[in-house]
Amino acid sequence: MSPRKPTPPSQELIKGVWRENPVLVQLLGLCPALAVTNSVANSLAMSAAVLFVLVGSSLLVSTIKRIVPSDVRISTYILIIATFVTIADMILEASVPAVHKELGAFVALIVVNCIILGRQEAFASRNSVGRSLLDAVGMSIGFTLTMVLMGTVREVLGNGTFLGISVMGPHYEPWVIMILPPGGFLTLGTILLVFSWIKRRGEERAKPATAAAGPAVGKAA
Repeated sequence: MSPRKPTPPSQELIKGVWRENPVLVQLLGLCPALAVTNSVANSLAMSAAVLFVLVGSSLLVSTIKRIVPSDVRISTYILIIATFVTIADMILEASVPAVHKELGAFVALIVVNCIILGRQEAFASRNSVGRSLLDAVGMSIGFTLTMVLMGTVREVLGNGTFLGISVMGPHYEPWVIMILPPGGFLTLGTILLVFSWIKRRGEERAKPATAAAGPAVGKAA
């Protein structure tokens, strides 16, 4: 059996955007995705906090992975994550107090976000610092795109605004349900449906190309 080829660095970065999107594919981080995406500002603030925590903790975990005993690795990861979450929480409270108040306890709950701990256990603790940073940034980008997409849909339909700026005109009747908890489920379900449809269409288009390449390889051999 031939050795497995290492994944190119560019793939480590972009895999989290589509192929391994943490929310749309792995279905992780659904709590903040449903709870704080009632506005674009909240979505951006939560995404920035997750980016800071994920990149910082991945950097530190990958750096010290060889000196952390396996028996206490999970406890160590949680302690590292909690430290970065505390820093992020204090920065948000100092810089954007209004948004921080709206986010409430969900910033602190990043400590138990499966995206963060999962990447430390599955990737950062087993790979180099460089690849761990690329993985963290890619996953953060995928998470941010999903959060902003959900926040945009819910704010525009629920308030008729985008980042607080009116975009639907004075005669628009807001869909109040979209900024309420049911609106989060409706928006996420619709996005997952469209994402699944696009992914399936891509797989169906790839099948004829693979089937055509098979006979060509056989003739060449």
